[in-house]
Amino acid sequence: MTDFAQRRTHMVDTQVRPNDVTSYPVIEAMLNVPREQFVPEARREVAYVGNNIDLIPGRVLLEPRTLGKMIDTLNLQSEDLVLNIGCGYGYAAAVMARIVEAVVAVEEDAGMAAEAESRLAAQDVFNVAVVQGPLAEGCAGQAPYDAILIEGAIEELPEGLVEQLSEGGRIVALFREGNLGTARIGQKLDGRVNWRFAFNADAPVLPGFVRPRGFVL
Repeated sequence: MTDFAQRRTHMVDTQVRPNDVTSYPVIEAMLNVPREQFVPEARREVAYVGNNIDLIPGRVLLEPRTLGKMIDTLNLQSEDLVLNIGCGYGYAAAVMARIVEAVVAVEEDAGMAAEAESRLAAQDVFNVAVVQGPLAEGCAGQAPYDAILIEGAIEELPEGLVEQLSEGGRIVALFREGNLGTARIGQKLDGRVNWRFAFNADAPVLPGFVRPRGFVL
C-alpha cells in the first residue's frame, strides 16, 4: 500500500523547503493536504513528483515547488479572501483554505469544476466556493479580493481581473514570453498592478489569457 503521507513529507522536505518557501502556514498546509486526492485517479502514483501533472489537455497541476513558491509570495493572511483562477481539481484552493478566511475557486471546465467541488467536500474543506465559468472573467460578484492566484501561464492579464483585486492586494501569475516562463508577484497601487520578478517557472497558457496577435502583412 502506498504511503502517501511519507511521500508528502518528502515532497515538502526536498522540493518545497529547499526552494525558499519559508512561510510556516504554507509548509503546514502542504504537509497536510493530500495532493493525491486532487489529481485524476490514474495520476495518483505520480502526485508527488517534481513536475507539472496533466489534468486535461492543456491544463496541469503545477509542480509542488512552483505552486508552493507562488502561494508563499502572496503573503496570505488569516482574514484574506482569495480568488483562485484555474483551480483544476482544487488542490491549491485546499492548501490556501487552511491559511485564509475563504477562497473563490474559478474553473472553466465543467468536469473539473464538479471534481473540485466533490473532492474538496470529501476533505471537509468548506471555506472554498467553486465557480464554473470563463477563467479570464474571474468572479466579480465576490470581489474585491485580497489576493489572486492564477494557476497557469498567461500572456497578459485581463483588466477585469485587475478591477477585482482590492487596492493594495497581491496577485501572482506565470508570464509566458516566447519559450520562457517567469513567475511574477504584483501589487495593486493607485488602480494598477506593479509587477516584480519572483522566479523562473513554466506551464501551459490558460484559455482566455493569450495576447491577441497583431495583423501582419
